[in-house]
Amino acid sequence: MRRAIGSTLYRLQPEKTLFMQCDIQEKFKPAIPLMIALIENTKKLLAAGKILKVPLLVTEQYPERLGKTISELDIQHACANIPKTKFSMIVEPIKKNMVDIFSGKPQTVVLFGLETHICVEQTAFDLINNKVDVWLVADCCASRLNQDRDLALERLRDIGCVITSAESVMFNLLNSKDHQAFKQVSALVRKVSADVQLWQRTKPPKK
Repeated sequence: MRRAIGSTLYRLQPEKTLFMQCDIQEKFKPAIPLMIALIENTKKLLAAGKILKVPLLVTEQYPERLGKTISELDIQHACANIPKTKFSMIVEPIKKNMVDIFSGKPQTVVLFGLETHICVEQTAFDLINNKVDVWLVADCCASRLNQDRDLALERLRDIGCVITSAESVMFNLLNSKDHQAFKQVSALVRKVSADVQLWQRTKPPKK
Protein backbone atom coordinates (compact mmCIF):
# COMPACT_ATOMS: atom_id res chain seq x y z
CA MET A 1 0.00 0.00 0.00
CA ARG A 2 1.33 3.40 -0.93
CA ARG A 3 2.05 5.68 2.01
CA ALA A 4 0.62 9.20 1.92
CA ILE A 5 3.21 11.92 2.43
CA GLY A 6 2.27 14.24 5.25
CA SER A 7 -1.29 15.48 5.54
CA THR A 8 -1.26 17.78 2.51
CA LEU A 9 0.82 18.43 -0.57
CA TYR A 10 3.31 21.24 -0.13
CA ARG A 11 6.23 23.01 -1.75
CA LEU A 12 9.71 22.79 -0.34
CA GLN A 13 10.73 25.50 2.12
CA PRO A 14 14.48 26.10 2.61
CA GLU A 15 14.15 26.57 6.37
CA LYS A 16 12.40 23.18 6.74
CA THR A 17 14.46 21.26 4.18
CA LEU A 18 17.72 19.34 4.45
CA PHE A 19 19.90 18.21 1.55
CA MET A 20 21.58 14.84 2.16
CA GLN A 21 24.36 13.69 -0.17
CA CYS A 22 25.13 9.99 0.09
CA ASP A 23 28.58 8.56 -0.62
CA ILE A 24 29.55 10.14 -3.96
CA GLN A 25 33.16 9.02 -3.66
CA GLU A 26 36.27 8.65 -5.80
CA LYS A 27 36.39 4.84 -5.91
CA PHE A 28 32.92 4.70 -7.45
CA LYS A 29 33.96 6.67 -10.53
CA PRO A 30 35.00 3.72 -12.74
CA ALA A 31 32.14 1.54 -11.50
CA ILE A 32 29.20 3.86 -12.21
CA PRO A 33 28.53 4.26 -15.96
CA LEU A 34 26.43 7.39 -15.41
CA MET A 35 28.88 9.10 -13.06
CA ILE A 36 29.60 12.03 -15.40
CA ALA A 37 25.88 12.79 -15.74
CA LEU A 38 25.34 12.40 -12.01
CA ILE A 39 28.19 14.82 -11.26
CA GLU A 40 26.84 17.44 -13.67
CA ASN A 41 23.34 17.33 -12.19
CA THR A 42 24.55 17.19 -8.59
CA LYS A 43 26.82 20.22 -9.08
CA LYS A 44 23.75 22.18 -10.19
CA LEU A 45 21.68 21.01 -7.22
CA LEU A 46 24.43 21.76 -4.69
CA ALA A 47 24.98 25.22 -6.15
CA ALA A 48 21.28 26.02 -5.84
CA GLY A 49 21.19 24.72 -2.28
CA LYS A 50 24.13 26.92 -1.38
CA ILE A 51 22.46 30.01 -2.88
CA LEU A 52 19.18 29.26 -1.11
CA LYS A 53 20.93 28.44 2.19
CA VAL A 54 19.54 24.91 2.42
CA PRO A 55 21.65 22.99 4.97
CA LEU A 56 23.65 20.08 3.59
CA LEU A 57 24.85 16.89 5.28
CA VAL A 58 27.30 14.60 3.49
CA THR A 59 28.42 11.05 4.23
CA GLU A 60 31.29 8.92 2.98
CA GLN A 61 31.09 5.14 3.12
CA TYR A 62 34.30 3.59 4.52
CA PRO A 63 36.48 6.39 3.11
CA GLU A 64 39.69 4.54 3.99
CA ARG A 65 38.91 2.17 1.11
CA LEU A 66 36.41 4.07 -1.06
CA GLY A 67 38.07 7.47 -0.95
CA LYS A 68 36.78 10.94 -0.22
CA THR A 69 33.90 12.77 -1.88
CA ILE A 70 34.80 13.41 -5.52
CA SER A 71 36.66 16.66 -6.02
CA GLU A 72 34.25 17.94 -8.69
CA LEU A 73 31.54 18.53 -6.09
CA ASP A 74 31.69 21.65 -3.93
CA ILE A 75 30.63 20.59 -0.44
CA GLN A 76 32.53 23.24 1.49
CA HIS A 77 29.24 24.67 2.74
CA ALA A 78 28.17 21.32 4.23
CA CYS A 79 27.27 21.40 7.91
CA ALA A 80 29.11 18.08 8.31
CA ASN A 81 30.85 15.38 6.30
CA ILE A 82 30.47 12.12 8.22
CA PRO A 83 32.41 8.89 7.61
CA LYS A 84 30.39 5.73 8.17
CA THR A 85 30.35 1.97 7.74
CA LYS A 86 26.59 1.48 8.11
CA PHE A 87 24.85 1.57 4.73
CA SER A 88 22.20 4.07 5.84
CA MET A 89 23.25 7.67 6.34
CA ILE A 90 21.21 7.79 9.54
CA VAL A 91 24.04 7.31 12.01
CA GLU A 92 24.41 9.07 15.36
CA PRO A 93 26.49 12.07 14.13
CA ILE A 94 23.90 12.71 11.40
CA LYS A 95 21.07 12.56 13.96
CA LYS A 96 22.94 15.02 16.18
CA ASN A 97 23.47 17.41 13.28
CA MET A 98 19.77 17.27 12.44
CA VAL A 99 18.91 18.23 16.01
CA ASP A 100 21.47 21.05 15.97
CA ILE A 101 20.20 22.44 12.65
CA PHE A 102 16.45 22.06 13.15
CA SER A 103 16.07 21.76 16.92
CA GLY A 104 14.61 18.36 16.14
CA LYS A 105 14.32 17.07 12.59
CA PRO A 106 13.63 18.50 9.13
CA GLN A 107 10.21 18.37 7.54
CA THR A 108 11.75 17.15 4.29
CA VAL A 109 15.02 15.57 3.22
CA VAL A 110 16.15 16.00 -0.37
CA LEU A 111 18.19 12.83 -0.85
CA PHE A 112 20.69 11.96 -3.59
CA GLY A 113 23.84 9.94 -4.19
CA LEU A 114 25.17 6.39 -4.46
CA GLU A 115 24.19 3.64 -4.75
CA THR A 116 20.46 4.05 -5.15
CA HIS A 117 19.54 0.47 -4.27
CA ILE A 118 21.81 0.22 -1.23
CA CYS A 119 22.82 3.25 0.83
CA VAL A 120 20.31 5.71 -0.63
CA GLU A 121 17.43 3.26 -0.29
CA GLN A 122 18.26 2.30 3.29
CA THR A 123 18.61 5.98 4.22
CA ALA A 124 15.16 6.65 2.79
CA PHE A 125 13.71 3.73 4.76
CA ASP A 126 15.10 5.15 8.00
CA LEU A 127 13.87 8.67 7.26
CA ILE A 128 10.36 7.50 6.35
CA ASN A 129 10.24 5.39 9.52
CA ASN A 130 11.18 8.53 11.45
CA LYS A 131 8.30 10.43 9.81
CA VAL A 132 10.52 12.64 7.67
CA ASP A 133 9.31 13.22 4.10
CA VAL A 134 11.80 12.24 1.41
CA TRP A 135 12.24 13.83 -2.00
CA LEU A 136 14.56 11.53 -3.95
CA VAL A 137 16.46 13.29 -6.73
CA ALA A 138 16.45 10.63 -9.44
CA ASP A 139 18.84 12.40 -11.81
CA CYS A 140 21.38 12.76 -9.00
CA CYS A 141 21.25 9.06 -8.08
CA ALA A 142 22.89 6.07 -9.72
CA SER A 143 23.85 2.44 -9.35
CA ARG A 144 26.23 0.25 -11.30
CA LEU A 145 23.21 -1.12 -13.16
CA ASN A 146 20.27 1.04 -14.19
CA GLN A 147 17.88 -1.78 -13.32
CA ASP A 148 19.02 -1.72 -9.68
CA ARG A 149 18.51 2.04 -9.51
CA ASP A 150 15.13 1.91 -11.24
CA LEU A 151 13.76 -0.91 -9.11
CA ALA A 152 14.85 1.00 -6.02
CA LEU A 153 13.08 4.13 -7.30
CA GLU A 154 9.89 2.11 -7.74
CA ARG A 155 10.15 0.65 -4.23
CA LEU A 156 10.80 4.08 -2.75
CA ARG A 157 7.89 5.65 -4.60
CA ASP A 158 5.66 2.89 -3.24
CA ILE A 159 6.57 3.72 0.36
CA GLY A 160 5.85 7.42 -0.14
CA CYS A 161 9.01 9.10 -1.41
CA VAL A 162 8.60 11.86 -3.98
CA ILE A 163 10.68 10.91 -7.02
CA THR A 164 11.89 14.16 -8.49
CA SER A 165 14.70 15.86 -10.42
CA ALA A 166 17.33 18.46 -9.60
CA GLU A 167 15.56 21.22 -11.52
CA SER A 168 12.20 20.39 -9.96
CA VAL A 169 13.72 20.69 -6.48
CA MET A 170 15.36 24.00 -7.37
CA PHE A 171 12.16 25.59 -8.64
CA ASN A 172 10.14 24.19 -5.74
CA LEU A 173 12.50 25.95 -3.36
CA LEU A 174 12.22 29.20 -5.33
CA ASN A 175 8.41 29.03 -5.52
CA SER A 176 8.19 32.28 -7.53
CA LYS A 177 9.98 34.38 -10.13
CA ASP A 178 9.87 37.11 -7.50
CA HIS A 179 12.28 35.24 -5.22
CA GLN A 180 15.40 37.35 -4.66
CA ALA A 181 17.63 34.46 -5.78
CA PHE A 182 15.66 33.69 -8.94
CA LYS A 183 18.26 35.04 -11.37
CA GLN A 184 21.11 33.21 -9.67
CA VAL A 185 19.28 29.90 -9.58
CA SER A 186 17.74 30.17 -13.04
CA ALA A 187 21.22 30.78 -14.45
CA LEU A 188 22.13 27.27 -13.27
CA VAL A 189 19.48 25.67 -15.48
CA ARG A 190 20.30 27.40 -18.76
CA LYS A 191 22.13 24.24 -19.71
CA VAL A 192 19.74 21.29 -19.73
CA SER A 193 20.36 18.58 -17.15
CA ALA A 194 22.33 15.50 -18.16
CA ASP A 195 20.31 12.45 -19.20
CA VAL A 196 20.59 9.63 -16.65
CA GLN A 197 18.72 7.04 -18.74
CA LEU A 198 15.87 6.46 -16.33
CA TRP A 199 14.13 3.16 -17.00
CA GLN A 200 16.62 2.27 -19.73
CA ARG A 201 19.11 -0.59 -19.84
CA THR A 202 22.68 0.16 -18.81
CA LYS A 203 24.74 0.76 -21.93
CA PRO A 204 27.71 -1.62 -22.20
CA PRO A 205 31.16 -0.02 -22.02
CA LYS A 206 32.75 0.91 -25.33
CA LYS A 207 35.38 -1.55 -26.50
